[in-house]
Amino acid sequence: MTQVQFGLDTFGDITVGADGALKPAAQVIRDVVEEAVLADGVGVDAFGIGEHHRDDFAVSAPDVVLAAIASRTERILLGTAVTVISSDDPVRVYEHFATLDALSNGRAEVTLGRGSFTESYPLFGYDLADYEVLSAEKIELFATLREEGPVTWQGTVRGPLHEQHVYPKTERGTVGAWLGVGGSPESVVRAAELGLPLMLAIIGGEPARFAPFADLYRRALAEYGRDPLPIGVHSPGFVAATDADAREQLFPHFKAGRDRVGRDRGWPPVTRAQFESEVDHGSLYVGSPDVVAEKIARTVQTLGLSRFDLKYSNGTLPHEQMMRCIELYGTEVIPRVRKLLDA
Repeated sequence: MTQVQFGLDTFGDITVGADGALKPAAQVIRDVVEEAVLADGVGVDAFGIGEHHRDDFAVSAPDVVLAAIASRTERILLGTAVTVISSDDPVRVYEHFATLDALSNGRAEVTLGRGSFTESYPLFGYDLADYEVLSAEKIELFATLREEGPVTWQGTVRGPLHEQHVYPKTERGTVGAWLGVGGSPESVVRAAELGLPLMLAIIGGEPARFAPFADLYRRALAEYGRDPLPIGVHSPGFVAATDADAREQLFPHFKAGRDRVGRDRGWPPVTRAQFESEVDHGSLYVGSPDVVAEKIARTVQTLGLSRFDLKYSNGTLPHEQMMRCIELYGTEVIPRVRKLLDA
């Protein structure tokens, strides 16, 4: 099997401190930098930061935070989870990540997506009625920019480009990129059409139910005459010394985060039974290093993955517990998964 990469993702969730009070966003951002530095030190392959524009998340400018991380790390890939390309300008996004690529000596990557929240659309002056066309056209433009040649492009959501260059050029010829997909077959096919690796966001339910999406992507690549490209998965989880510790430490903070979002979306409060069921049978990778490693290995094998990213931030989960999770993930979980896959 091709060597699989293992990453960590965070949304920069607003966390609680030792006194139980919510930390200011500024401190959370500084904590995220320290978490990435630790991830680099314990052998994690990639680190991704999500973009949000609401008060329960601290990071609205992942590229700026990633630039700070680049200056303090040596080898870890630095990317997003995700960049809401629909409400941004693809040219500026490419410039930002080409700059990050220079600062990090070729370690920048970006995951493009529509986002699971919509706050950025009115914030930046976009009409949600244009949701689909904004996504389709801007992803297409970004894929064209990755060729780093003179760009000629015309759409309906921004002005045209004619034989224009975007700077800086990268030393390796392009910025690494994925297309993030939450469950839309059309988006899976679009990734294949544009030649973008596929990142599946699996945040609930049995991972095997996404096997048809992986198969569809591979078939679409072949139909478009493209060589095979990586498939990755982004899923939430938490690692502690024992299964009981992991569940007890995570649940109140997982519930706080899920219920906060649920109030906006009309969901009922999550119950402990629902949480336990998702841990046991779904896409919550929670437990001891052995248990989490076995579950990740099953998902990698079932879907034929090249990348697995664990979203280790969960609601108000404290920084100190996330640091221990990162340490266990890098030093114990990843080596165990690699052994399982080799076997």
